[in-house]
Amino acid sequence: MKTLMVFDFDHTVVDDNSDTWVVRCLPSQTLPDSVKSSYKKGHWTEYMGRVMNHIGDQEVSPEKVQSVMETIPFTAGMTDLLTFILQNKNTIDCIVISDSNTMFIDWILHAAGLQAAVDQVFTNPAKFNERGYMEVQCYHSHECDRCPVNLCKKKVLECYLSGQSGGGVEYERVFYVGDGRNDLCPSFCLRGHDVVMPRKGYSLEKLLAQLEGQEDNTSLKARVFAWSSGTDILQELKASMQL
Repeated sequence: MKTLMVFDFDHTVVDDNSDTWVVRCLPSQTLPDSVKSSYKKGHWTEYMGRVMNHIGDQEVSPEKVQSVMETIPFTAGMTDLLTFILQNKNTIDCIVISDSNTMFIDWILHAAGLQAAVDQVFTNPAKFNERGYMEVQCYHSHECDRCPVNLCKKKVLECYLSGQSGGGVEYERVFYVGDGRNDLCPSFCLRGHDVVMPRKGYSLEKLLAQLEGQEDNTSLKARVFAWSSGTDILQELKASMQL
């Protein structure tokens, strides 16, 4: 039986937010207030569409956007962790579930030579249109009131696990690695021998701590392991594989 590694991307695999990092490709490296103030809670993907429209209006080329995105730093120890996963593909499957977009994640992983470590990426589809403007679409629609309108990570993870099971693949253990508020929902579909891994000092760790403090908490079954670097996660992964 295999191990499944599930990663968020922003502030997890990379040590920043890819959607805000892209602003560095602008000559001013900042957005006008009219764009900044247009964000509505839970509607980040639509907001990013306006950000990319503004970048297109400033005649920033797709090549410039890509070259800037490729400079985003990886979180400490993450390249070692992904390299280990790449070297053990016979026993470890790896997916990314992210509220970023397909182009950003693809560029960043390819630039680091780590794209083969990840089997599938579930994120908002993006492409450049005929004008050279990037268009970002919502990943899916869902009924979950805990999550942003464009992405429920629990729904994605459940569908993936169901599909794998249908193909005869069962996982001995699932590790879910994330940092943010939208990483709480998928934690609830993990089993007792799975592990949810919140980044220390970030929202997910605080939300999980609040759950643990509730006497009637029966919703979270997985063990919690907080991490500061990819090295922490790698040590835990190796221990579970008895390496």
